[in-house]
Amino acid sequence: MEWRDAEREYDDEVVGRTTLSRMFEESAARNANRPAQQYKGGVYDRSLAGTAISAAPDGEFRAISYAEMREVVRSLAAGFRDIGVELDDRVGIFAATRMEWAQCDFGLLAAGAVVTTVYRGSSPNQVAHLLGDPDASGVVVENTDLLETVVAVQDDLDLEFAVVLDDFGDDGAVADAEFDVLSLGDVYERGVEAFDEAEYESWLDARDPEDLATLIYTSGTTGTPKGVRLSHWNFRSNVNQCYKRFGPRPDKTDVPVISRESSTVSFLPLAHVFERLAGHYLMFASGATVAYAESPDTLREDFQAVGPTTGTSVPRVYEKIYDAIREQAESSPVSERLFEWATDVGRRYFEAESPSAALRAQRAVADKLVFRKVRDGLGGNVEFLISGGGSLSADLCALYHGMGLPILEGYGLTETSPVIAVNPPEAPKVGTIGPPVVDAEVRVDESMVGAAFDDADGDVGELLVKGPNVTDGYWELPEATEQAFDEEGWFRTGDIVEIRPDGYIEFRERAKELLVLSTGKNVAPGPIEDAFAASDVVEQCMVVGDGHKFVSAILVPNFETVRKRAESEGIDLPDDPKELCRDDRVKSWLDEEVERINERFEPYEQIKQYRLVPEEFTEDNDLLTPTMKKKRRNILDRFADEIDAIYDAEYGNES
Repeated sequence: MEWRDAEREYDDEVVGRTTLSRMFEESAARNANRPAQQYKGGVYDRSLAGTAISAAPDGEFRAISYAEMREVVRSLAAGFRDIGVELDDRVGIFAATRMEWAQCDFGLLAAGAVVTTVYRGSSPNQVAHLLGDPDASGVVVENTDLLETVVAVQDDLDLEFAVVLDDFGDDGAVADAEFDVLSLGDVYERGVEAFDEAEYESWLDARDPEDLATLIYTSGTTGTPKGVRLSHWNFRSNVNQCYKRFGPRPDKTDVPVISRESSTVSFLPLAHVFERLAGHYLMFASGATVAYAESPDTLREDFQAVGPTTGTSVPRVYEKIYDAIREQAESSPVSERLFEWATDVGRRYFEAESPSAALRAQRAVADKLVFRKVRDGLGGNVEFLISGGGSLSADLCALYHGMGLPILEGYGLTETSPVIAVNPPEAPKVGTIGPPVVDAEVRVDESMVGAAFDDADGDVGELLVKGPNVTDGYWELPEATEQAFDEEGWFRTGDIVEIRPDGYIEFRERAKELLVLSTGKNVAPGPIEDAFAASDVVEQCMVVGDGHKFVSAILVPNFETVRKRAESEGIDLPDDPKELCRDDRVKSWLDEEVERINERFEPYEQIKQYRLVPEEFTEDNDLLTPTMKKKRRNILDRFADEIDAIYDAEYGNES
């Protein structure tokens, strides 16, 4: 196909074989006067404010240019060297996604360090592992609260220093620390004094693209997190691969691109590989502007303030945004009917190969009355969004496309830096994760699936990958590294996919999450769970049934819409969520929804029984990872009694 040839042949000043540090320096030189970062005032007590940057007014965003960001990065690099960071030292970053996270990442890499990442919500035991396993010599923490977590496990670590992003006093955790504690402002000021450009250049020259850049630990959903070794070239090559797909190629005319004109709002954890590549390295290599959200809870107001052209997120966030859109539209019976009509029109318009004149006219009305307001709610400038980190409902994806907010679904893993495949803006295909990016070789191992996916037109099996973006293994785990690759050097993803005749890939299921019924049938839970993504009465679903005769589910109701429905029908529901989950009237509504969803699936895949539970799956209750994937083992343990009751009972869905 023409676009694929153009993608492969595309070359540009952004594309290159360099370290990440050199990549940033070159971009900063090209885009010196363009805005690099935007930060919000009143969110943090930044120790860099008043020195490296000026404080932004509360609730407002202020920008710094690439030249200003480069000055901060260079000074931090010199400051980190001045406090003792040496070549290949492992240094952790334990903070929320914010402007200083990005600056410290580039500063530490320029100083020659290896950055190891710690999720903001990590427990003391997790922090001990994520800093102790790589033998980190230092850690950058957000504030004294997180410093306390580090101090609590300091006997298990061998830290020489901690750097705190925010201003702090001298008591509490600071006094108890058995290592040096400095503010980021202190490091910056020491770096300003110590910086020598020739010496700085020598640090960059001393690093090779094949050198280790970072350790990113797997989410730990299936065991102890493993440190994935990612080199500068792993990430740099993936920047090249993604830029060839999304960059401003000459063959693109009316197709949206990622370029120096682009802007995004970053809010996913930078500790995770997806945001680190898509919302960080790719954006800064392209000369784009990255604004940092106050939190995932303020996305709507932050998007409106920034007006980004693109954004990256995970399926759960797109589900939440859709829920918020629907709830706002359904504030009255008239608007509820209008929203349902408009979304139906939008979906039909997107799916039609050649929309009729009548459908085009309906789409124009729906756009004027509904979709334009939705787009304005996200700042009014979004050209496309990218989804990764999990499977996105095809129905929900089509609906976003129909509203003029195309979501391009992609796929990757920590071990592949991460992007293996992603839908191209010029030829997206809903229900797929796109074709592989340039220089990523893929094939499937069909041995593990048998006849479980005999409905497929293409080749189905475990996805195997080769490419410059693929890790060489896990930190000090030779056996795990050996098991991750086959005899020919192909990395085993552990995911079952279909490689279609058109070259696009369909994600089918995590191999470890396939349910094997006692009847011998294999069931993929993901598509069933995804089918509830746009449900107005089901907030979350987890399908179970491994080793049993039939499929069942744990359902979390959407309490807000269930209560609104009850109110509109003159029904008084119990205030207690547990009692609501036992209410026969609520159960009847859920019965209808499950029956509707079941119509899409084969009889052996259909949910025969379910239990309603009052507790949403979240990161706080340890039922979701920081990137909002279900921790299935934890959910099974949490609701073991409900699941046992399903399979102990012969009839009914009663709680």
